[in-house]
Amino acid sequence: METKIAIFKTKEIRKRIFNNEWWFVVEDVVFALTDSVNVKDYIKKMRLRDEELAKGWGQFVTPLEIETKGGVQKINCSNTEGVFRIIQSIPSPKAEPFKRWLARVGYERVQEIEDPELATKRTKALYKAKGYSENWIEKRMRGIAVREELTDEWDKRGIKEQREYAILTSEISKAAFGLTPSEYKNLKGLERENLRDHMNDLELIFSMLGEAATTEITKNRNAKKFPKLKKAAKDGGDVAGKARKDLEKKSGKKVVSKQNYLEYPENEKLIEE
Repeated sequence: METKIAIFKTKEIRKRIFNNEWWFVVEDVVFALTDSVNVKDYIKKMRLRDEELAKGWGQFVTPLEIETKGGVQKINCSNTEGVFRIIQSIPSPKAEPFKRWLARVGYERVQEIEDPELATKRTKALYKAKGYSENWIEKRMRGIAVREELTDEWDKRGIKEQREYAILTSEISKAAFGLTPSEYKNLKGLERENLRDHMNDLELIFSMLGEAATTEITKNRNAKKFPKLKKAAKDGGDVAGKARKDLEKKSGKKVVSKQNYLEYPENEKLIEE
């Protein structure tokens, strides 16, 4: 259910996997093609102009849970086919390049389904292009795998709602770092960005430890239903929290940082090189 950010001509397009395909936030698509100051109003007028689009709106658009500045909200999204239909009602010279971009994104998703390793390779290449070091990328990729193992375990044990995933994740974070994910993002000055993409090496390591410990505790206790899973999440986070505090005591330096990983002087130098 994680929200991803795609980039078209410097414009951010939020997307997420639903029914094994990419779904895109309709408002982001319309803004990328029109630069409208009031996207909601533009969409409303667009539907009034296009009677057939208005009639079939429910077939093209589905409200999906998307991460926003105010938390997870249900926002109208459309798959590749639906977006192509919506674009037909937008008289913009940007439409053709966007169609080609959208087709490429969809094609890459098909490739990733056939060969999941391609998704990993593309993710690594994207991080490298942004200036992340090989060592950081390896930790980030390992963290993604640890996170997926944990969410798969939660899913098997009855967790389905996005709100429940968020609460369990928050329990781990509070115990491991003394901050909820939203508080952590505020500390780093983030809005829609992915928190872990801005963590330094140690922050990533303790995130992994908290989630790996939670997975192990959950399995060993055979925890089921939300209250017991929540307790396992707190206990897993406590494992990471105790280790973090021990390191801070012995090293004399805090693990949690306000800085983005790429803002550290040694990493800025690496990017310039």
